[in-house]
Amino acid sequence: MDYNALGLVAGIEIHQQLDTKEKLFCHCPTKLREAGEHSGEFFRFLRATESEMGEIDRAAKEEMKRDRKFQYYTYDTTCLVENDEEPPAPLNDEALSVCLTIGKMFGMTAIPQIHVMRKLVIDGSNTSGFQRTALVAVKGALPNGGEIETICLEEEAAQRVKDDLFSLDRLGIPLIEITTSPCMHTPEEVQKVAEYIGMVLRSTGKVKRGIGTIRQDVNISIASGARVEIKGVQELDLIAEVVKREVQRQQALLAIRDELMKRNASVAHATSQDVTGLFKETKSAVLKKAKRISAINLKGFAGLVGREIQPGRRLGSEMSDYAKKCGVGGIFHTDELPAYGVTAEEVTMLRSHMHAEEQDCVIIVSGTNEKQAVCALNQVIIRAGIALSDTPVPEETRKMLEEGSTAYMRPLPGAARMYPETDVLPVIIGEERWNAIILPELLTHKAERYAKDYAIDLNYALQLAASDKLPLFERAVNEKIKPKLAAFTILSTATELRRDGVDIRAVSDESYLAIWHAVENGRAAKEAIPDLLRSIAAGSTAEAALAQLAPAISRAELETVIKKIIATRSDFVKEKGKAALGPIMGIVMEEVRGSVDGKLVSEILRKEIDAAVADKN
Repeated sequence: MDYNALGLVAGIEIHQQLDTKEKLFCHCPTKLREAGEHSGEFFRFLRATESEMGEIDRAAKEEMKRDRKFQYYTYDTTCLVENDEEPPAPLNDEALSVCLTIGKMFGMTAIPQIHVMRKLVIDGSNTSGFQRTALVAVKGALPNGGEIETICLEEEAAQRVKDDLFSLDRLGIPLIEITTSPCMHTPEEVQKVAEYIGMVLRSTGKVKRGIGTIRQDVNISIASGARVEIKGVQELDLIAEVVKREVQRQQALLAIRDELMKRNASVAHATSQDVTGLFKETKSAVLKKAKRISAINLKGFAGLVGREIQPGRRLGSEMSDYAKKCGVGGIFHTDELPAYGVTAEEVTMLRSHMHAEEQDCVIIVSGTNEKQAVCALNQVIIRAGIALSDTPVPEETRKMLEEGSTAYMRPLPGAARMYPETDVLPVIIGEERWNAIILPELLTHKAERYAKDYAIDLNYALQLAASDKLPLFERAVNEKIKPKLAAFTILSTATELRRDGVDIRAVSDESYLAIWHAVENGRAAKEAIPDLLRSIAAGSTAEAALAQLAPAISRAELETVIKKIIATRSDFVKEKGKAALGPIMGIVMEEVRGSVDGKLVSEILRKEIDAAVADKN
């Protein structure tokens, strides 16, 4: 695609959990738990709150279409603040310091007086019905010439376990939100900027690592399209694909609008009708159990409801997303029928009953009652009306699906969702505190230094700098471990073991260090490291693994072993001469079982082979 011609404009919001000891507004640890470990639970019904101007945010209105009862798991590591049964503690100063440091790294200006605000959220992810957030810094620079517009410090949302069930272990973990200007114009540029920001965040050494600890929201629009926010892109490698697919979706919606206009399509007379009786004998499992089946006829929509707008997504999928807000499981439409147990005869009866012409598409929904079915079809009519309007791409928030396509979540929020937090005092940021911030070394600079100081390949050094084992590497170097030994173990050996199904996460930093010191002291050979790590991952201690797989052996004992092996293969050694070194080396290393470094074995073996050859002559 020619993204310049399409007028692609994109910006990103990055949400990264901070690695602090305590949560943002209480003294609970930032430790994640398994849902099965919960010690209690409670329920909430959430309602939208009016802003100071008496308005209700449009996104909150959307969430209120369906009555929902939210369930929450509590733990011995959560408290009444997470339950929204106790006022919040003062803003976590450690988390604030991390945010200020990151702001300074981007060349931003700190807010002199930081005020906490409430951001209305009633999707169940916050027990209070809002998320606390504070603006910390503004106006920073990006390498592409764009701008970091704002940095905010906010509380992480509760983790969804399933449907309307949430876990409170994650709620309240400090979260930094970094928002860029709309300064990116290709999918690859969006991904590159996200990579840069992620590198800066990791450079602090104060952010959590792993799946779920960082999320990217991407804002995308094209000319004649609209701004769409795609939430929750967790995999960096998918960002470019998400942007490409959103551009494809907006183009497809514009093309569908043009076709609808040519057909004089209309939703003006689309009214819900009860068609339950048409499906009394249906074989469709979905329709058979429905209490109420309703239908509408969309004039001029035939073939377009089923048209693909993204891989795995059609205009009908967009309509279904809207209908689901009323509690139904989805919709059927005649562009895809007969299918799902609905027969051709039933489709013919349905089209006849709805007076559908050839270019019309009939939509049906099944619900538990008339109110639910009518609500769902009204949502379909709204989405169909948007499809043939002057602005067929609605401004909205969408969630990412597998492989990069997206689904509708809710309208874009407006200013009415924010209002002051009255339970948390403001924090003053003076010049003395700002000037005292010491900037950490960027990981890219650190990698360049590693490559130079330790003679490590630059690409290897970049991988090391990005690894969550970087602190272990730095500790190893400080303890006089050879940098190449530590780097190779972390990046190559551990990766190979992980691919083989070994739970390498079970190996502690202390165990890595014990193995490396054993190698450095000559107690174990570096060739034994994979077997030692494998044993430790299976539950052994480092000392037990070393005793079993790399028992101590002296130089004199090694010489005795080598002489014995050469003596039993004297004819082979005399025939091959120095060429016998490789084959005999393998036999010796197997015999000593990784107890001795290969260089020492090679040194002694070479000497003994030379002596054996000399005796022959």
